[in-house]
Amino acid sequence: MTRFKPSVAAAIVIANMIGTGVFTSLGFQLVEIQSVPVLLALWAVGGLAALCGALSYAELGAALPRSGGEYHFLTEIYHPIAGFISGWVSATVGFAAPTALAAMTFGSYLSAVFPQLSAIWLATGLIVVLAVAHSRSHRSSGSTQSLFTLLKIVLIVGFAALALLFNEAGQETRFLPAAGDGALLFSGAFAVSLIYVNYAYSGWNAATYISGELEHPQRSLPLVLVASTSLVCLSYLLLNYVFLAVAPMEAMVGKVEVGYVAASYAFGEAGATIMGILLALLLVSTVSAMILAGPRVLHRIGEDFPVFRPLGRVNQDGIPSNAVLIQALVALGFLWTASFDRILVFSGATMALNTFFTVFGVFLLRWKQPTLKRPFKTWLYPLPPLIFLVITGWTLLYIVLQRPVEAMISLAIIVTGGVFYFASLRVGNRLAPNHSSTMTSSGSGS
Repeated sequence: MTRFKPSVAAAIVIANMIGTGVFTSLGFQLVEIQSVPVLLALWAVGGLAALCGALSYAELGAALPRSGGEYHFLTEIYHPIAGFISGWVSATVGFAAPTALAAMTFGSYLSAVFPQLSAIWLATGLIVVLAVAHSRSHRSSGSTQSLFTLLKIVLIVGFAALALLFNEAGQETRFLPAAGDGALLFSGAFAVSLIYVNYAYSGWNAATYISGELEHPQRSLPLVLVASTSLVCLSYLLLNYVFLAVAPMEAMVGKVEVGYVAASYAFGEAGATIMGILLALLLVSTVSAMILAGPRVLHRIGEDFPVFRPLGRVNQDGIPSNAVLIQALVALGFLWTASFDRILVFSGATMALNTFFTVFGVFLLRWKQPTLKRPFKTWLYPLPPLIFLVITGWTLLYIVLQRPVEAMISLAIIVTGGVFYFASLRVGNRLAPNHSSTMTSSGSGS
């Protein structure tokens, strides 16, 4: 069976991370924070959290090398119910919801440039085409992802260089710290803004979902996670620096389309059209990466639970084609029924909770299985997992305080996952009486 090369895994991580968030969230941050150094620090802190999370996941992925991401990790470290709920979250929120969100943005930007085209049908067509491409073979799947990710990096660097080079307006933006900036770094406004930033960084863990299909996973996975996350962090700092350098803050406050605003100031009237096409092309890669990585969670669930056995089947090239198609259908359901803002907030909160318990699992696994072979150990342990837990816990607290409705939706999704777990066990016991007990004893990680 052919396997993904490390370069493809890196492309998946980069494409999963660079998507909707970085091109839409600055306007919301500017509502409360008007300091450029603090805004750039916001993206640096988010990058630090993502890098610490990537280092922690690298240890788990090298020690437990099998596809499935958090589903696999939490099953082995905690209990199969934790893994199932995590898989449920990943399938319904972690990938399907952001896929719909990125497709929505793709359709919106492209329909703004070509008003005769329907945004919802453009988004639908994108999901369908990419689902078909990723359900065939590793070769077509990997080459599709690498091509779109390379295009994304080239376009980001090109836009940044051209915007800075041809910006004739020259904004009088203060980039040096001033009095009061230190207090902002520890304010509630900073914590609330981290909700959007952490969503923009989500996806740094994507390579762990295909680690079982990766060449030499125990050696290459840590390098893939750390290098990709670092590259994205630098890209985010560059993009936000450019946005703030070429457009006045007051023009972007509360705006979703900050890319449009920045482009219009940098390039004139044609800027909005250029940025619309640019963002549409960038988001193709994001949707592609999510459709590729997410179904591996459904595939693992299909392998472990008899009632979901069709999801565990693969085609002749080892691709879980059934899972790919189901994931696409769930994304289409979100696309046609939910709003942009609601998807962003509740999916961001739920995914943050998922990664919080996974990173905490680094400590738990070292305690439960100290002799387990670990080809990679988290650098500067225990600092990276501790830093991640503190930053993520801080943002989760403010989601509960500031957005209680979305927090309750996240809780409802988790509870529903638990209900489905016990229901699937009862059905599975009737289909295969010995399967469930075997899986529970082997998956507990003890």
